[in-house]
Amino acid sequence: MKQRALSIRQPHAEAIMRGVKKIEYRSGPTKKQERILIYASPQRYSSKEETELMASYGITDVSCDDLRRGVIIGSVELFDCQPVVGGPRPWGWYVRNPEQSKRLRRPKNRPNAVWFIPFGSD
Repeated sequence: MKQRALSIRQPHAEAIMRGVKKIEYRSGPTKKQERILIYASPQRYSSKEETELMASYGITDVSCDDLRRGVIIGSVELFDCQPVVGGPRPWGWYVRNPEQSKRLRRPKNRPNAVWFIPFGSD
């Protein structure tokens, strides 16, 4: 089976790779429990939102403009999914054990909003 990638906007993707963000909030549940790739989406938030998010994650050693985008930046273990009461979205996907990519790679396959297979087919 080919490794799945999860598309996440910056600075959330960077916070996950730094181990600061341990829950990815999503609109639906997942049954997947496996190591997944993290794709840093090129989509942007407003400057104000990005500044607020960077501050909330405590990322001060790099600007949001300099974060990697449009590439696979690493992988994490997706190990649980639970409903979240009062969260920004109803489901929490729990991640741990981030590993930075040794080299950044652009996906060969077109990224989707959630899951996609970046370097082959299922």
